[in-house]
Amino acid sequence: MQRWLFGFLTLVAALILSGCGGYEFRGTVLEPPNPAPELPLTDQFGRDFRLSDYRGKVVLLFFGFTHCPDICPTALGDLKRVMEKLGNNAEKVQVVFVSVDPERDTPDLMQRYLASFNPTFLGLNGDRAILEQAYKDYGVTVIRRDLPNSGLGYTIDHSGYIYAIDQVGNWRLLWAHGTPVDDIVSDVQALLRNPPRS
Repeated sequence: MQRWLFGFLTLVAALILSGCGGYEFRGTVLEPPNPAPELPLTDQFGRDFRLSDYRGKVVLLFFGFTHCPDICPTALGDLKRVMEKLGNNAEKVQVVFVSVDPERDTPDLMQRYLASFNPTFLGLNGDRAILEQAYKDYGVTVIRRDLPNSGLGYTIDHSGYIYAIDQVGNWRLLWAHGTPVDDIVSDVQALLRNPPRS
């Protein structure tokens, strides 16, 4: 009887602790969290974008391009599934796609491309110097590679991380390409359950 009671109390204690920040994130944790660098760019609808306008939401950030043959559609497909699995909590999350190919990623193309995954996804483009600073700030590798025998002319080799920015604008997590969708969902749910104090 005592052994059963001890086991039960241990389980209750574990559940209480898990609700008080005992969760272990699946992604790479930035410790301590730092303010996410601003992204003063323009979305696919021609509206000015500022990360600070999305305080109160978790922002999931990905850098890519519309002509990307593999990493980008896979990552955006994963993010589509993340939003579906979040259910009503998806309203508290904003997916943001930042172009690494500003010359080809026109507003019209970005609109059509992102709508094929989820109409709430935002696509950002803008001044080359601002984009280059964003790549540097977020540690994104961007390398243009010519394709002389292709009608595309060139492609972009780039890193494929997804970044999580919390409700007060801190960069909290990143997930490597190929991280299971359920792991990302679990981490996002943990951020939503325990919003940081501003």
